Amino acid sequence: MSHRFQSITPGVHLSEQVAEALSAEIRAGRPAAGDKLPTEAALVEQFAVSRTVVREAVSRLKSLGLVESRQGSGVFVKRAAFAPLNFDTRSAASMQAVIQMVEVRRALEAEVAALAAQRRTADDVKRIRQAMAALDKAVKAGGDGADEDVNYHRAIADAAQNPFLISTLDYLRQFLRGVTRVTRANEARRADFAGQVREEHEAITQAIEAGDSLQARQAAARHMDNAIRRIEQADPAFWQQEGVQLASALLSDALRH
Repeated sequence: MSHRFQSITPGVHLSEQVAEALSAEIRAGRPAAGDKLPTEAALVEQFAVSRTVVREAVSRLKSLGLVESRQGSGVFVKRAAFAPLNFDTRSAASMQAVIQMVEVRRALEAEVAALAAQRRTADDVKRIRQAMAALDKAVKAGGDGADEDVNYHRAIADAAQNPFLISTLDYLRQFLRGVTRVTRANEARRADFAGQVREEHEAITQAIEAGDSLQARQAAARHMDNAIRRIEQADPAFWQQEGVQLASALLSDALRH
């Protein structure tokens, strides 16, 4: 990989950003199965991050079955240890595909929120609140807050303290990022939608803070149900916007890989 990787945004979860950048290259065949990853030192220089961040990122790739270590030789790309999810790509850029992916999120996020309510620490709650504040700031600055939304839900997943759930969400993130950009773009068009999302996030966070797993599960499921409702209310012109078409294309590309 002689070209430059995508830039990394300073802040939390640097290892996740590095892992996603490397994963995108691997899934695009750069490098291909059997090829060796750049050395740790080279990745540190490329991404301008610490060795610890690179090691954590590579560890994530290993957990996803994308790479493997060979003693004395380095880290090499391999085929995924499990079969990729079999999504129907014929409607990948359509409203129905986005709704289907939100349904997948609903099944996972509800349980993640319930576990987070049971297991959260004071530091977990602080990180969740910080992620909410970052999302509010992004929205007030005129952005759609898609990346910040992903970080918010990732903070909740971290609080659930289940590495298998986290790995599953990491794998799905290649699909969910495009979906989140579509849903956030739609919600950013209307002040009432944006306000609803803020209230739904607050309800989830309050339930987690209170240690109420039932309320947390219900609040997370309700958040996803409402996201589907808001997508269904989007007018046809919304789907023709350049940014939405790009996000849908990214989802389509991820589904094909």
